[in-house]
Amino acid sequence: MAVIPAEIRATVNLYLDGKIREWYSRGEWQRVIFLVDAKTEDEARALMETLPLAKEQLMDHSTFPSDP
Repeated sequence: MAVIPAEIRATVNLYLDGKIREWYSRGEWQRVIFLVDAKTEDEARALMETLPLAKEQLMDHSTFPSDP
């Protein structure tokens, strides 16, 4: 839980920088969906790896391309 404040700040900063376009969460799932502005899945994955929870290996994530 100690990393959560840093995770929130990092997520908001990515949103303000235009890297995360939208995000959705559902408390009962304890999951978040990020719509990321990236050209490739590798770029999106690298962006997610910058988040504190990923750095601490406390987050599982998957990337899925969307049609424009």
